[in-house]
Amino acid sequence: QVQLVESGGGLVQAGGSLRLSCVVSGRTFSTYITGWFRQAPGKEREFVATINWSGGNTDYGDSVKGRFTISRDIVKNAVYLQMNSLKPEDTAVYYCAATTLGRLGVRSEEYGFWGQGTQVTVSS
Repeated sequence: QVQLVESGGGLVQAGGSLRLSCVVSGRTFSTYITGWFRQAPGKEREFVATINWSGGNTDYGDSVKGRFTISRDIVKNAVYLQMNSLKPEDTAVYYCAATTLGRLGVRSEEYGFWGQGTQVTVSS
């Protein structure tokens, strides 16, 4: 079993920055792909970013490219999402997810393990 715990959400003004963290535990991580998704009220869950745990390959959703950066720390078993130039439309619950898919995945159904989510609110 894999457990994921997110932290780092909060309230920030438009143009500001936040850094989300996700600690992964329970099993070895070397084969896991991890990703970030978000869900705003009344909207479907949206792909944000994903990273290959060992290789550092990444992919991003179009709405966050150039503003968000995903990274990982193998020693700490953690994945991070650095969010810059935040906009009110970035307001959502952000979820960390993991999969043994073997390739970068951009669809939520490709991920079998999820954290509880952390709220990010961007005020205008």
